[in-house]
Amino acid sequence: MGMLSRVIKGGVAVKAIQVAKREASKPENQRKAREFATRLRDKRRSR
Repeated sequence: MGMLSRVIKGGVAVKAIQVAKREASKPENQRKAREFATRLRDKRRSR
């Protein structure tokens, strides 16, 4: 039973990574990520 659950969890993790890569390749999500990173950088600088 333990091996089966590890295999299932591994498959779920692989699928999640595939979805994350697909979403990260979309231009609108790249723009949002850049804006988020800029906001974080600006917050750190203002301290």
